[in-house]
Amino acid sequence: QVQPVESGGGLVQAGGSLRLSCVAPGRLFSGNTMGWYRQAPGKQRELVATVTSGGYPNYADSAKGRFTISRDNAKNTVYLQMNSLKPDDTGVYYCSTMVGPLNYWGQGTQVTVSS
Repeated sequence: QVQPVESGGGLVQAGGSLRLSCVAPGRLFSGNTMGWYRQAPGKQRELVATVTSGGYPNYADSAKGRFTISRDNAKNTVYLQMNSLKPDDTGVYYCSTMVGPLNYWGQGTQVTVSS
């Protein structure tokens, strides 16, 4: 099965940090924009951040100033460094990319921020 694989989630106190990683097969990663999304309980999935193949980032307003997205093209890996975490950041975080008309999603990694 061809899909990204996320890791790095966990339980953290408010104000803490986590670093998420996503490894994708080369044909999904190379030359494509990679994105992180999250879904909180009872809410729709929402964009957190994206990074182009050239490393140009884009952030949702909720992530600006606290999260940093980056990628290592040699390792087919995209990262999401999350600092100053808040309880509202709790949710399942998904890695995703689009290749042509197809959208590929990972299984997700749970992030829980306690107050």
